[in-house]
Amino acid sequence: MSSSASNKLPKLILAALGVVYGDIGTSPLYALKEAFNPASHHALPVTPENVFGVLSLIVWSILIIVTFKYVLIVLRADNHGEGGV
Repeated sequence: MSSSASNKLPKLILAALGVVYGDIGTSPLYALKEAFNPASHHALPVTPENVFGVLSLIVWSILIIVTFKYVLIVLRADNHGEGGV
């Protein structure tokens, strides 16, 4: 592998991870729209209990996704043994 190609590889890997995890991180936000969409055959009736339940699901999903991403990816970055977090 040439040196210019090996220099681009880490940038491409980081960009790909950003696209994948960015999409996963925002997917719970679309759940609110779909949960109460009357055109869907899975639509919930709009009641306070259902609204709070779906909002709770979204908040906890985002918190868990972001926490695992931080713990599994960011905390493992050590800059060749120099620390940095």
